[in-house]
Amino acid sequence: MGKRNNSRTEQLRAAVAQEAARIMSEQGIDDYLLAKRKAAERLGANDTSALPKNTEIEAALVERHRLFNGASHPSTLRNLRSVALRAMQLLHEFEPRLVGPVLSGTASEHSEVTLHLFAETAEAVAVKLLEQGIPHQLAERRFRYDPDRVIGYPVFRFVAGSQPIDAVVFPIDGIRQAPASPIDGRPMARADAATLQHLLEGPSSEMPEGSGRRGQVLQ
Repeated sequence: MGKRNNSRTEQLRAAVAQEAARIMSEQGIDDYLLAKRKAAERLGANDTSALPKNTEIEAALVERHRLFNGASHPSTLRNLRSVALRAMQLLHEFEPRLVGPVLSGTASEHSEVTLHLFAETAEAVAVKLLEQGIPHQLAERRFRYDPDRVIGYPVFRFVAGSQPIDAVVFPIDGIRQAPASPIDGRPMARADAATLQHLLEGPSSEMPEGSGRRGQVLQ
């Protein structure tokens, strides 16, 4: 009976991961916990042991893109990375780094581009956007560095063409330590403009060395 229950739990766990991946892909949700909760509610998974790890959802996202978007996903990813590169070139004085699904390759057409910027003040970024005539909104995004340290940073939200971009402003020395990845808790992978240019010149699904679950920071 125990083996049968374990098998059912594993099947439900896989189903929740696949449903969470569908929600993230189709709705442009980058919040793994939110997608996991939505998926669990939809499938009636009340047992916490049936909830997948974020790494399992990421794997399901990769598989979903391969199965359902095999022909279009490389083009979608290339377009998102091209928009990211142009934004990084515009904001070059703030040492921009690309992070998140657009870097890892799990982004969908609904995903936003997320950049990390490094400046003495958020006002410097605001001035740059105003000088370029770019309408924007100011919000806050919180990042975890360890279980007991969560820090909020200003984020400028604007649109490039039709693509939403979130540009999070860290202190100058924030370039030396990336916050924890929401996927595996290791330091978040970051890529500079040169690395992104290399990705664009290669296969669209190519991952930068040192990124992904290993979470190494690309400076």
